[in-house]
Amino acid sequence: MKLTRKSLQLLPLLLLAFTSLQSQASASGNNLLIYGLAAGALLLLFFIIISVADNFMVLDLQDKNIDNDKVNMGLYPRVSELFGKRRPEHLEGKNYHKLTKGYDIPLEGKPAGTIDESIKASRFAIMPPDFNGLMPIPKVTVEVGDSVKAGDVVFYDKKKERIKFAAPVSGEILEVKRGLKRAIASIIILADKDQVSRSYDLPSEHADRSVLVDFLLESGVWPVIQERPYNVVADPDRTPRDIFVSTFSTAPLAADSKLAIAGREDQFQKGIDVLNRLTDGFVYLGLDGREAAPTAYDRVQNAKLHYFDGAHPAGNVGIQAHHIHPIGNGDDTCWTLDVNGVLLLGNLFLNGTYDTSRVVALTGAPLQAPTHVRTHAGASLGELLSGENFVNVRTISGDVLTGDNVGTEGFLGFFDDQVTVIEEGDEPEIFGWLLPIKPRASISPTIPTFGTFEATTNSHGERRAFVVNNDYERVLPMDLYLQQLMKSIMISDFEQMEGLGIYELVEEDVALAEFACVSKQPLQYILRDGLNLMQAQG
Repeated sequence: MKLTRKSLQLLPLLLLAFTSLQSQASASGNNLLIYGLAAGALLLLFFIIISVADNFMVLDLQDKNIDNDKVNMGLYPRVSELFGKRRPEHLEGKNYHKLTKGYDIPLEGKPAGTIDESIKASRFAIMPPDFNGLMPIPKVTVEVGDSVKAGDVVFYDKKKERIKFAAPVSGEILEVKRGLKRAIASIIILADKDQVSRSYDLPSEHADRSVLVDFLLESGVWPVIQERPYNVVADPDRTPRDIFVSTFSTAPLAADSKLAIAGREDQFQKGIDVLNRLTDGFVYLGLDGREAAPTAYDRVQNAKLHYFDGAHPAGNVGIQAHHIHPIGNGDDTCWTLDVNGVLLLGNLFLNGTYDTSRVVALTGAPLQAPTHVRTHAGASLGELLSGENFVNVRTISGDVLTGDNVGTEGFLGFFDDQVTVIEEGDEPEIFGWLLPIKPRASISPTIPTFGTFEATTNSHGERRAFVVNNDYERVLPMDLYLQQLMKSIMISDFEQMEGLGIYELVEEDVALAEFACVSKQPLQYILRDGLNLMQAQG
């Protein structure tokens, strides 16, 4: 409207100038200047009329609660529509979501697009802390020295004894490691050279849903299914509204998911078929809309395919669910899986074996040759990185935003398919408070980043009071007021937490906002506190 008002103010001045120049031009006999000004005035009048109409259309959209950021109903095309990247040709007519919010941290250390089959691990672990909501001291069913097959139950939840957790590989139990207050930290297994799986009696394809659920619980496969809200192991007594699967990750230096499914397409399809028997709703598959050509995931049947194009966190299953069918509480409860979970499920029903093998990305600038390796869940990070000579680095299971600092003595998380190594940022940076002397990532245009850079763990600041800005909204592609939600969690305001959409979020969704936060607030910890509080209140 400002532009329109200014234009209206300029119009009388132009008309006055036009009249004055007409009289002068008549005197000189030159009418070209008059005609030019007349054409300019007409164009300006036409522009004013169009601008007024455009403003009225935007106001009408606001009255009807239509988000103009998502749907451009104005008369003028956006700059992104004129010069932005267009959707690939093979996605014409498909469910396509272009996300304009987010940020890709340009880190060095991207893995090569191949699998190094020479890197192996001999020790594996399954860790109860990887599963949210599980009692810190579950009932352990094995002892040191026992031999187990892949799929044998090693512990179960004391609160829900039906939910059992299985050994990721076959071998000998080396250690049951305990942490604070004697909580079970990990159960370590020395793997057999030739893996042996537990044998199963598979239910028929026409078995009732209850029979299928009982089989999945007894097989040890059930924990790969996560439930939202709260991101906990799925409740077997509940039927989900829908099931969401994301087939790609946009996290920094993420593994290439196309390598994970290569040669295992039939197992993935079988896993999707099984998931369809667990819900009365739909199985949604989130695909990478940035791919220039179709991938193996495009050929998956019995699922609704949705393509997402945008910066991180476009690959998060929660972000995708928000744009497909938002997750809530009660009847809106949904289940989620990752690619490795679907493959584990499909392999069980296709081959009758428990196989946690997966493709893992070894990433980070300190690595001599970042690459992908093939291993199993819970692999020893020290063995995967045995050829490296590190000095003052941090070894993370997962990515730099959500991973755990486990060190080379630690193990790969059950849901992780990436290991990241970055340099410790424990040395002060001279005048770092004044000028960004070293390259660093920032969503602020005042600190441009050219190409990739070698990151450290330095956070360039410390925790302080919330600074009110829109940084959270710039990187979170969801219609949520994240800062207000965090404040409501900190004061335990249940109604506001629910009203501001806490049920839609888990830690990975707010990790990028935590990175961008100038207040250095630990958003992931705050959110988990809020989720635990809401779950405890029922």
